[in-house]
Amino acid sequence: MSARRVVLFDLGGVLMTPAPQLTFQKYEESLGIPRGFLQKTIVNGGPENPFFRAERGQITLSQFVPEFEAECKKSASSEGVTLPPQFSVQRLFEEVTAALKINKPMLEAAVRLQDSGFKTCVLTNTWVDDSAQREGTAQALSSLSGHFNLLIESCRAGMRKPEPAFYSLALDKLNAKPQEAIFLDDIGANLKVAREMGMATILVGDTTEALNELQTLSGVQLLGCEEFMPSYCRPTDVAHGFVSIKPGVKIHYVEMGDGPPLCLCHGFPESWFSWRYQIPALADAGFRVLALDMKGYGESTAPPDIEEYSQEEICKDLVAFLDKMGIPQVTLIGHDWGGSVVWNMAQCYPERVRAVASLNTPLFPAKPDVNPMERIKSVPIFDYQLYFQKPGVAEAEMEENLERTFKLMFVGSGDEDPKNPSLNTVGVCKRGGLFVGKLQDPPRSRILSESALQYYVQQYSKTGFRGPLNWYRNMEKNWRWACATPGGKIMMPALMVTAGKDPVLLPVFTTGMENLIPNLTRGHIEECGHWTQMERPAELNKILIQWLKDTHQEASIPIKTKL
Repeated sequence: MSARRVVLFDLGGVLMTPAPQLTFQKYEESLGIPRGFLQKTIVNGGPENPFFRAERGQITLSQFVPEFEAECKKSASSEGVTLPPQFSVQRLFEEVTAALKINKPMLEAAVRLQDSGFKTCVLTNTWVDDSAQREGTAQALSSLSGHFNLLIESCRAGMRKPEPAFYSLALDKLNAKPQEAIFLDDIGANLKVAREMGMATILVGDTTEALNELQTLSGVQLLGCEEFMPSYCRPTDVAHGFVSIKPGVKIHYVEMGDGPPLCLCHGFPESWFSWRYQIPALADAGFRVLALDMKGYGESTAPPDIEEYSQEEICKDLVAFLDKMGIPQVTLIGHDWGGSVVWNMAQCYPERVRAVASLNTPLFPAKPDVNPMERIKSVPIFDYQLYFQKPGVAEAEMEENLERTFKLMFVGSGDEDPKNPSLNTVGVCKRGGLFVGKLQDPPRSRILSESALQYYVQQYSKTGFRGPLNWYRNMEKNWRWACATPGGKIMMPALMVTAGKDPVLLPVFTTGMENLIPNLTRGHIEECGHWTQMERPAELNKILIQWLKDTHQEASIPIKTKL
């Protein structure tokens, strides 16, 4: 077991590449300036040279540019170097900023380390950017900060690498000793001081070699992993808000990012937190992400009346939410019951929906000659929905032990234990309950961390299961409403993501949806059960982001990717 529990990452040259000094060299070569001239000018300027003062935040970038340009001219004169007329420090730093791109394997390693219990920190020598290109700096720092426990900039701290006090500042904030830390940088002089303090160090040149060293030092597998688990947002990492949609009813939501708006609608028995792996990824992809606690769930109001949870009322609530948020049109993404909501919004309020995506939940068109309860009875795996009909019965079973409830519900497709098989939704009424015969203390699935489990328990301790179960108690009301609507084809861009191992919402149920949705794109994840966002987040994020980019590009809607 590694004694290391903290990892510090440099920014330029480690988390973002290429290293600035490589862009310096390229610029020198393009102008025929001797290689190393710029670096030599910085070093010869002494500890109070413009470069170091900018990194300490003593001058801004716009102040630094003319000072460093004067230093370069002075150095060129003393060294007998001819600087061409087109030499420009401002142009040099524009090229440095433009060249920097996220080193994705390194960022993924940082996320995996944090997921394994490590604290992570970005420790960077940077400057106060007041240039015309400062938006790029802001986007990079803002997006990266969400993936690390701590981000420390030299210009804010008043000290820089390789000053020991700068390293001590980071370790103090992380509550760690040098012997517990690993530090990655692309400059040997920065690593030398850290090593003398007791930190393990890695000189980053080749990313794969550096990750191999980091894997050895940390004891965490970083290379050759089957699937990368993306960053997720903790409840304290995201902005929360409330919208009063009518007297006595408010909707709670979380928000991240800016750009074209997306609204995420969860299912049963979940909350906004079920989108925790999608929210940062979609925000980084250039979207404004709003993840709702649907009515009856979490921090949103849970009215006692069953009729409040009909699809007609839920859609009216969503329209009111969009109006209050000042969003005329939105892309909707739903899962489980949330999938039903987004399909109904697309059919009944098409002017408010730019595009629509559903995870697992097919579009079930209403059949005027078939009562919905008879339809449910004809599908054995839907028997649990009949069990949910009588108020108070399922509530009592699910609220008796919330930890047990969520450990039994949230199980990945590959996590079944012979002693604890997955829930069987067939014959629930006959058995007298969904959890009858199940372990009293079942194991927790790999898709549900202990902290996530406790968050769900905390949320459902407030208002229980009455509101969520009431969604199931409007089947005939929903059917009558659907039969009364025009029921035309859904003409907007749409995405249907199916999961091969979902035991209830079977992929076969989506057969023929193209006849109702001409502009339908399909995504499929074979080795995935019902809880798609939690079980296969990386693959799902890839499908969603590609579809979203294609859809918005076709509509000529600009997207600014953050990472």
